[in-house]
Amino acid sequence: MVFLEEKYKKECVPELMEHFGYKNSHQVPKIEKVILNMGLGEAIENPKIIDSAVEELTFISGQKPVVTRAKKSIAAFKLREGMPIGCCVTLRRRRMYDFLTKFINIAIPRIRDFRGVSPKAFDGKGNYTLGVKEQIIFPEIDYDKIDKIKGMNVTIVTSAKTDDESRYLLDVLGMPFRK
Repeated sequence: MVFLEEKYKKECVPELMEHFGYKNSHQVPKIEKVILNMGLGEAIENPKIIDSAVEELTFISGQKPVVTRAKKSIAAFKLREGMPIGCCVTLRRRRMYDFLTKFINIAIPRIRDFRGVSPKAFDGKGNYTLGVKEQIIFPEIDYDKIDKIKGMNVTIVTSAKTDDESRYLLDVLGMPFRK
């Protein structure tokens, strides 16, 4: 298995410099951070689900997530300000590359009926977000200990100025985009 950090330095930087005509290697876009977010609306009725989500996200990311809380009360959803409604973790440097290596090479191919990730999920500033419907695609998660299938959002923040640069960077790193 090729580690993404080595692949970025040895293959991606020269290819991006040639393709976009950068004169300096510091102009080449790079991945700055990866944010994993689990929003759990069910936590309003069942507060214990937050604990299992934190534990699972810790196994997946290798770092303890922060519990996110409601910013304001919404009576229709029986939500009060300050109630825990999800968890989030930001990965940088080594943990980020380790997660992306595992995500691209192991987890994404385990998605049921997988035909590639959407090439349209860029935000206009070079960042890419995709949703994962099941946390069981990660090898660290023990299927027998799962109480409920939970989804998550994975946001890849790059230093690219445009979506085209970011898409090319992720494509060279091995992200399986839909054709």
